[in-house]
Amino acid sequence: MLSWWRVLLSGLLLYVLGIAVMIVSSNPNLFPTVVMLGNFLVPVTYVVFFYNRRHLSRLSAPTTAMSFFYGGVLGVFAASLLEPLFVRRLDFPTAFVVGLIEESAKILGVLLIARRRRHDSELDGLILGAAAGMGFAALESNGYAFSAFLRSGGSLSVTVVVTLFRGLLSPVGHGTWTAILASVLFRESRAGRFHINRKVIGAYLTVALLHGLWDGLPSLISAFAFPGVDLIVGQAVVGSAGLFILWRRWREAVRRERG
Repeated sequence: MLSWWRVLLSGLLLYVLGIAVMIVSSNPNLFPTVVMLGNFLVPVTYVVFFYNRRHLSRLSAPTTAMSFFYGGVLGVFAASLLEPLFVRRLDFPTAFVVGLIEESAKILGVLLIARRRRHDSELDGLILGAAAGMGFAALESNGYAFSAFLRSGGSLSVTVVVTLFRGLLSPVGHGTWTAILASVLFRESRAGRFHINRKVIGAYLTVALLHGLWDGLPSLISAFAFPGVDLIVGQAVVGSAGLFILWRRWREAVRRERG
């Protein structure tokens, strides 16, 4: 079994090596490869971490990988189509609209994967949700890195900073939120069918709220704090809250499997 820290270290080594080779060779064709390595490194490590702790889950590695793929691709496509219709500019109120849109977009990959599977295991939902959310995070970060590269006039250092920053924050963002929602969705399923009840709706609104606060809280704090403090404080608070909820979902999921 491939351990998460081996994935992290080997991926980090390849990323650093890729940057060095691109600088030495001055070959711009390496840029997409290096950016993808950097933006997929932490999301893939995160998914491997949870997959290796699946205990009694019946999930296979290919199924988890497909959730990563579909959650990312379908989520990014859906969000890209819906957000321009409802969000003109990002501020504190519209940040919650973005949360509602993206949290519903990411779960599409989980629904596609689970449509022909028995889906009554909370643990399965948590792992598939983590994979789908991290697939979305990886592709979104890829887009941000490319946009930063264009806006900076082709600055490699700016692209690396954006990649590292988003990579460090990704474990407390998309993957955590989708894992929370998918775990509740699977737990509440009945007779092989998803059952949308108040608990599922409550989980969806909770993760959408966390997502909205993640995007909007820094702008609110900035009115009362020094530059930079707003981002650190806002995302530390929201990230900690999300991890705490995920930890509770994980404990409950493992307890149900053992029971």
